[in-house]
Amino acid sequence: MTATQGHLAGLSRFIFQAPRWPRTLAFAVLLGGLTGIGVFDAELTMGSTYPVLLVGQDAWQGIVFLGAPTVVAALVTTPIDRALGGSLTNDRSALLALCCELFVVVVLLVAGVVATLFGLSQRFVFDALVVALASMFAIRLLAVLAVSRLSLPIASIPAAVQTGVAALLLFVYSGTARLLIDGGTPYQAYVTWLVRSDHGPPIFDAVTFDHFLLLGALCLLYAVAVWGFLVGIDRPWRRSLDVSVLDFVRGFIGYAAEGSRDLERFFERLGQEAVVPVSVISFRIVEDAEDGVGAEDGVDGGNGENAGESGANVVGDGGTASASTGNGGATGNDDPIDPDRLGEEKARFVLPMIHPGPLGEIGGGDLPRRVALSTEGLGFPPHATAGHDFNLVSEGEVDDVIHAADRALDRATFRREATAPVTVDAGESTVLTQRFGDAALAVSTFAPGSADDVDFAVGQSAMAEFRTDGIEDVLLVDGHNCHTGLSGADLGHVTPGSKRSYDLYAAASDAAEAAANAPSGRPELGVAWDSTDWTPDEGIGPLGVRVAVTRVAGVEAAYVLIDGNNMVPGLRAELLDVVRETTGIDRAEVMTTDNHIVNRTEADNRVGSAVDRDALADTVASVATEARADLDPVAVGGGTEHTTVTVFGNDRTETLATQANAAVSLGAALAAAVTLFALSVSVILFVLT
Repeated sequence: MTATQGHLAGLSRFIFQAPRWPRTLAFAVLLGGLTGIGVFDAELTMGSTYPVLLVGQDAWQGIVFLGAPTVVAALVTTPIDRALGGSLTNDRSALLALCCELFVVVVLLVAGVVATLFGLSQRFVFDALVVALASMFAIRLLAVLAVSRLSLPIASIPAAVQTGVAALLLFVYSGTARLLIDGGTPYQAYVTWLVRSDHGPPIFDAVTFDHFLLLGALCLLYAVAVWGFLVGIDRPWRRSLDVSVLDFVRGFIGYAAEGSRDLERFFERLGQEAVVPVSVISFRIVEDAEDGVGAEDGVDGGNGENAGESGANVVGDGGTASASTGNGGATGNDDPIDPDRLGEEKARFVLPMIHPGPLGEIGGGDLPRRVALSTEGLGFPPHATAGHDFNLVSEGEVDDVIHAADRALDRATFRREATAPVTVDAGESTVLTQRFGDAALAVSTFAPGSADDVDFAVGQSAMAEFRTDGIEDVLLVDGHNCHTGLSGADLGHVTPGSKRSYDLYAAASDAAEAAANAPSGRPELGVAWDSTDWTPDEGIGPLGVRVAVTRVAGVEAAYVLIDGNNMVPGLRAELLDVVRETTGIDRAEVMTTDNHIVNRTEADNRVGSAVDRDALADTVASVATEARADLDPVAVGGGTEHTTVTVFGNDRTETLATQANAAVSLGAALAAAVTLFALSVSVILFVLT
């Protein structure tokens, strides 16, 4: 991903799961009681000398006047919101009410301190309370609009519940209701009836009918301010993407906090159709296979080192020759194998040209797990050469990818032929390549350099280099195994026209030529898997660690797949060393799936950032050893099928990330300006009244 996309993903760190509403309400009641003890003074009204009774009265008044509006708002807001077509949950409603209560408590405490320091009357405190209640309405209105996407007049109904209940209690216990209903003097209404010792705190004497008129005016003013803020922040989204920022906010918060799928519906509105290739290589056990390898297995010739062009360095086995000689590479028995001799599938590599994003299980974020579960044998879903523009917009699109893989496998011809693995270096690019039947597996990396996703166009061009040597179906894997993190402007994205893209083209060309001339023979395969005890929060997904070991013409290769999103620098080399030392296998490569399930709430969660590197190395060594001991004769078949899916689309991811980051940066300034304007008008209203 780019730096801009990384900043967008990093916003998830501000999201947390709302606590269950009973716990939230219990805390709200406790907070109201404690605040009542600190704010109200029951001794003035009770005439009692028993401190316990005084404290109890203070606490009770705090629960009634502060906790009760919170409880009512938490319980009533959700039914009202749902009846009006919203989607506010009980947990969110309770948390929102509690936050508003905290806001009012803070305002009262600050106002009380200021009034004491400067000798202001109690009316000042209630002026501040009126502003707090109006601000509480504005906060709730903004939250309801963001979560439920109702119109402003409709959203005002559930948003006004907490402010309305608080105002109603204040209206009754201040004597205002009595004054309006029964008449009489203000003294009789405010002092002798409702604010006796057994009704309300004496500080309510400072409340007048003007406060309620001002509260209504301020709520109307703040509603207009909220509308202006939303219009200002939403306009760029409407112009560039034809969507609302509130839809994105609702989906983002809903998924990160509660796992809702609203974010997928937002992405579907942005998506564009794309035709993508899905490539498969399947390994099936051969029944009654002949033992041993060698000339009788069809081994013919071999080429070795210093093959290829553009200064590439090719390391092969079975002798030394120039790649241009065209010697070797032919198998003695490349006829299709009798289907009756095919046993169960032992492993399947599936590589859709799709990026497993954008985050968590949203879209194609959990693509690797879904693909692995769809295979008969042990599934290997490595990362393809595709970036965030090729994120699937919804999880349902994964089914189309899986069906395409099945169709490709249905057309596959299984053969008992393969070539020994070869490793090619060209510039910063390294490619490990091995041909299996009519297809080939090629794993690319730029390690030890830091790199992220390889652009879709770059991958397609590199695959074309393989076709020039007769390999029509190639699984070009982005090893995705070395990255320094999301800091800095350049995150290592391999784009068309970059030096790394040309290094990859050169390496692909030379790897194809080297594979065509490598020693060949009948393949053997061993696999093993450890789901591990690590969690996505620690950077390891549910597929854990998987290893496939191949043996062709006496040469072995280990393909290590870790279910994670890239790796910390240096870890790849450590894992390769431990595989070689433990198993004696010389050809090996480490891959990650780029599974974004590990990025649900943390944008940078590379393999090795949280897990113990020594423990991971021990696990990889153990699984590789087990896979090598599992070698069986296999037949191999592969193919490629194209499918139409809906993805984010060209430049849409960058545009979305840019708009979201701009909204965060400019939103704070715009909110401050709107708040300052609203407070200024509030002060003017208080002065005039």
